[in-house]
Amino acid sequence: MPGFRYQAYSLEGKLAKGVLEADSARQARSLLRDQGLTPYRVEVIAANDASGGMRVRAVSLPGPQLLALTRGLASLLEAGLTIEQAFNALIEQAETERVRQVLAALRGEVLAGNTIAKAMAAFPSVFSELYRTLVAAGEASGQLPRVLSKLADYLDDRQQMRSRLALALIYPMIVSVVAIVVVGALLVYVLPQVVQVFQHAHQQLPVLTRMLIALSLFLQATWIGWLVLTGLAVAALRWALGRASSRARIHGLLWRAPMVGRMLRALDASRLAATLSILVGSRVPILQALEAGGGVMTLTPMRDALATAARGVREGMPLARALQATAAFPPVMVHLIASGETSGRLDEALERAARTQQNDIATRLQAFAALFEPAMILAMGGVVLVIVLAILLPIFQLNSLIGK
Repeated sequence: MPGFRYQAYSLEGKLAKGVLEADSARQARSLLRDQGLTPYRVEVIAANDASGGMRVRAVSLPGPQLLALTRGLASLLEAGLTIEQAFNALIEQAETERVRQVLAALRGEVLAGNTIAKAMAAFPSVFSELYRTLVAAGEASGQLPRVLSKLADYLDDRQQMRSRLALALIYPMIVSVVAIVVVGALLVYVLPQVVQVFQHAHQQLPVLTRMLIALSLFLQATWIGWLVLTGLAVAALRWALGRASSRARIHGLLWRAPMVGRMLRALDASRLAATLSILVGSRVPILQALEAGGGVMTLTPMRDALATAARGVREGMPLARALQATAAFPPVMVHLIASGETSGRLDEALERAARTQQNDIATRLQAFAALFEPAMILAMGGVVLVIVLAILLPIFQLNSLIGK
């Protein structure tokens, strides 16, 4: 039974919005009239409807909402509810109309005889290829609640990792912006105002003061150009990242960077290990798992290395040896995978490898934050000291002249 998104007026003239299910748009309007509502707009949101398909495909959900949906569906199915009952409960609990639209469309498709994974294919911006692959594997193996529970844990770990990365990067960015603004204000406004007082003494200013005054005049004359240049640089970077060849070169530079490269490689390795752990544990063939795992990695060199490893596995090599041959993945991760292949518990070994890489990333982020703060304080202190000296040196020179 398809779902419909409606807007209707109550007897008091208030506009009501919501989602309901009916066999047709005519029945949906009839149901609204039975509720004392006057239909204003009724639109189908079922994924199998051609008129509503384009609207559905544009729907997207934030990470926390997708996590809550996945966790809720896993819990309801583990409690013994049917698919229909689980979707009904989630629709009643949904806090936003967007989530209700997605759930209603999925429920309609499932009741029409489609699998959940096939119904989710109509929402590519909501459910990624990896998500749909895992759901399809869970449906095929009869372990959908278990797979959804692991998928929810994966989404939760990814959300926490993003939060840690954001917190680690936001503080340095804020400090850097504040430092640039403060130094710019001192150079462009404060320094010329203060030093102008001493220029009436008709004495030559110290070299440091004259250098900073020249820098101040240069910034006053060209600050608009610097802003335009920054905007052009950002636009050029976005354009370059949109092209495969230039994006590969940029990713290659990041991949070889001393500190940033190691952090990004560990992050991609962690994502890959966590993804393969769920896929292998869900009985997905290893080659299909490797193909899906490439979609969760960011750096182009890491994707290329995984594709090379997949070719080696296809030719009969063990996964650990194929990954080791690329020299792109952390040795600890490779050894854990080799141990898992030997013991027959590859999914558990991959999960341990993912945890190891996540702990390594967390440690590096903490070390970076601990080093960045004193470094920025020292840098700011040095710049302010130079500016203060440029202001005080003329005062000392004037005092010496008065003393004579």
